[in-house]
Amino acid sequence: MNFLSHGLRFLDSPYVVAGTAVPDWLSVVNRKIRARSKNAMPLLHSDDTETREIAQGIIQHHQDDLWFHGSRLFNETMMSFAIELRDQLPGDEGFRPSFVGHILVEILMDATLIARDAAVVERYYGALASVSAEKVQAVVNQIARAETSELTVAIDRFIRARFLCDYLDNDKLLFRLNQVMARVNLPLLPETILPWLNTARHVVEIRCDALLTPCS
Repeated sequence: MNFLSHGLRFLDSPYVVAGTAVPDWLSVVNRKIRARSKNAMPLLHSDDTETREIAQGIIQHHQDDLWFHGSRLFNETMMSFAIELRDQLPGDEGFRPSFVGHILVEILMDATLIARDAAVVERYYGALASVSAEKVQAVVNQIARAETSELTVAIDRFIRARFLCDYLDNDKLLFRLNQVMARVNLPLLPETILPWLNTARHVVEIRCDALLTPCS
């Protein structure tokens, strides 16, 4: 799952939404810093409502990933994308097609949700804009083994960039994919895959509801 897919059910609880985004924000800020469920669990009993909700969102993210990444439909879709990408990227039998197939399923699920209802992405960003980034960072620093002072800046940048909206356009989607590729030190994807992205998009549009259903 990607940002919107994780947070969709909790748009009326902004701090829960923020919590669902924390693990992915940390992967950008510092991949060595992890907000693990077992460390978040004690904060579910905090006297502070915002702390409880942030912890709830973090735990929810990990629970979602557990069933989602283990689901038959996700793995079938991811593998079919990886195989098709190998045809699009001649000679590339390594990690790149599988990695791209994985993240593309998740990204295109968010794109499908936004295409169905443009208001949902406005609600998502509105929810995040209403939280205190400093509070989120403080709670994360209670949970993670190593502290960070960079999360507040990352949250503000995420809200201002609004890059989830870019997923609706193939050129912008490729640009965002290549930002991820650069971050994990993988070769950038060529523009020649742009027509194929339409095929992948159509597949996820058809399967989106089933992909969002646990045990699918």
